[in-house]
Amino acid sequence: MTDALERQARVTISRGSKSFAIASRVFDARTRRGATLLYTWCRHCDDVVDGQVLGHRDVPASASDTGAALAELRRCTALAYQQPLLQDPPFAALQEVVRTFAIPARHAQAHLDGFAMDVAGREYRTFDDTLEYCYHVAGVVGIMMCHIMGPTEPAVLDRAADLGLAFQLSNIARDVVEDAQAGRCYLPVDWLEQAGLNPRNHADQAHRQALAGVVARLLESAETYYASALKGLPALPARSAWAVATAHGIYREIGLHVRALGPAAWDHRVSTSTSDKLRLLLRGAYQARASRGDGVAAAQGRPATLWQRPGRA
Repeated sequence: MTDALERQARVTISRGSKSFAIASRVFDARTRRGATLLYTWCRHCDDVVDGQVLGHRDVPASASDTGAALAELRRCTALAYQQPLLQDPPFAALQEVVRTFAIPARHAQAHLDGFAMDVAGREYRTFDDTLEYCYHVAGVVGIMMCHIMGPTEPAVLDRAADLGLAFQLSNIARDVVEDAQAGRCYLPVDWLEQAGLNPRNHADQAHRQALAGVVARLLESAETYYASALKGLPALPARSAWAVATAHGIYREIGLHVRALGPAAWDHRVSTSTSDKLRLLLRGAYQARASRGDGVAAAQGRPATLWQRPGRA
């Protein structure tokens, strides 16, 4: 079961996220296995709620279907923290990860809270509201990854959560039109209104110029979180720092491409090329190496203006 589970997890990550897959290759074997198994569970939860297969939209489910599916995800996730061994691959993967790396159950359930926001069709009135969503679907995953990589000091977890926030802001920018087609809007409503838009018309072709302005503002805000996240590199083991720095570069570059394209950013799905990924892999190695010996960086004062994660423990 263990070998089969790992093989399936590798297939899942290679098909579901080429960006994370290339970064994860430079982890040491134990960390890479933990990261891959965690991704398998996260990907499954996302797919179930969104009606997707490995991140590609299939047939949207009804609200009642997704509500029931979310309740089942919560039930099975809770079972992963109990004694009997699970057989369902996504939850067996989670069970191994939480047992091996002592990941608190509250973090797994906090991740599901983000999907609950999707099921409820929540409106994000302010940027803080958007960041709250980003924390649950991505920031808390950064915290769980910290448990896998080793450091669990609150200051390091802050930086890990910041990286998750930044990743998700880049994803929102890239996918804003696709999300609108699925009836979702993660952009702050007050920002849209300032641009003469609303959650019902923001993705219309006629409004792409105004949308590009709102998205540029979102990506500018993401830069602060990307910068904060780099302060956590010195606290990580060397190979983990390399992997994280690589992922940082790849996701940030997606946002940079979106911003550079302006109104044309949604004519096709923005991605990074293989050569881009290899370049950013090498740059990640340099950033990780440069961070060695700067062990106080993560503990240095995090800007008070940044969003504060709940619980902070």
